Amino acid sequence: LHVLTHSFPTRRSSDLNKGGVGKSTLTFHLAHALVEKGHKTLMIDLDPQSNLTLNAIAAEQLEEIWEKEDPFIEDSHNFLSERHIDFQTFLEEPRSIHSLLKPIEDGIFEEISIGKPIEFEKYPRLGLIPGRLSIGSYEDKVAKSWGDAFLGDPSALRLITAIRNLCLDAQKKYEYEYVIIDTSPSIGILNRIIISTSTGFFVPCAPDMFSSFGLRNIGRSLEKWNQQFTMLYNLLSDKKRVDLPQQFVKFLGYTIYNAKKYKKNDDNNENSGYDLAQAHLNYVQKLPEIIHKYIPRICYDFLDNNLINTPIGTTAVMHSHNTLPAMSQKYKEPMWKIPSLNTLDDIDKSTISGNRKTYEETRDKYLAFAESLLTRINSIK
Repeated sequence: LHVLTHSFPTRRSSDLNKGGVGKSTLTFHLAHALVEKGHKTLMIDLDPQSNLTLNAIAAEQLEEIWEKEDPFIEDSHNFLSERHIDFQTFLEEPRSIHSLLKPIEDGIFEEISIGKPIEFEKYPRLGLIPGRLSIGSYEDKVAKSWGDAFLGDPSALRLITAIRNLCLDAQKKYEYEYVIIDTSPSIGILNRIIISTSTGFFVPCAPDMFSSFGLRNIGRSLEKWNQQFTMLYNLLSDKKRVDLPQQFVKFLGYTIYNAKKYKKNDDNNENSGYDLAQAHLNYVQKLPEIIHKYIPRICYDFLDNNLINTPIGTTAVMHSHNTLPAMSQKYKEPMWKIPSLNTLDDIDKSTISGNRKTYEETRDKYLAFAESLLTRINSIK
């Protein structure tokens, strides 16, 4: 099983809850590309804003899931005892990620269970665990218990490893090959445990100063996280460290996403084959140097310099899709599927029909991106 996470350079403080890189769009389309390549893939939405979930299902469906879960989130123990049901019965319907983690948060169960992911009739190899706004309370509990983990406290260790164990349970029960976790655009403690216990992560960057400085922050954080998890692993007995990965997370690289395409009237004499506007290219060209300076070498020692210096998929998904992602979210389908839908609103038909080739060409771009990412994953030893 390969557990992949996005990590996103933190934006300006006012933008910490916005992201702005198109991460959920990229996650959604990467998952569909992996499925088209024959890989059974699970999406887990761990961003409280739940944009990945809303890319995949209707808001009304998510609202219904949340409303049914509300009493359980408020008091999981009383919810189960008052209804005389066990947790596995509760999981017979798709639940949000917070519901799956809630028994560990409340300390009422020692085992973790993936439950029943949302499945898609048209895409039998694709699954989704929806997000939930309330996941912040799980992060708070992890923060309070972090120090206890170094003392070998079982409940603290369960909190830290629960998300990883959910992914492993997904492989065991449903034979998922890849789990893609969509994270929030922060470097808080929740993302610390998500990223540090994953197989690998990659960073979608906007070509601006906030992404380049954010990449520095991620590098500094990774150095600290590696030290912390190495210490934790060494302090624990063999029995207690069994749920921790044996090696620290690998950095799979970066990609440029939603970048402005070069225009003939731009003053751009050194385009490096990226076809970017000069202002964007200037920032992109700085990223390899930032990676070598700030990202710990141990995180990408399996990749040669040419790969680590090159965006994943090179220009495959680099340039802005303009309004295409909005149609993808509206119809809950990858962009390349939109022109063939027989459920298009009349108001959209002519516009989509006139741009059919543009929509359909996105398929090859995301397949190329997925193939480039898989090459890097398969290089991990």
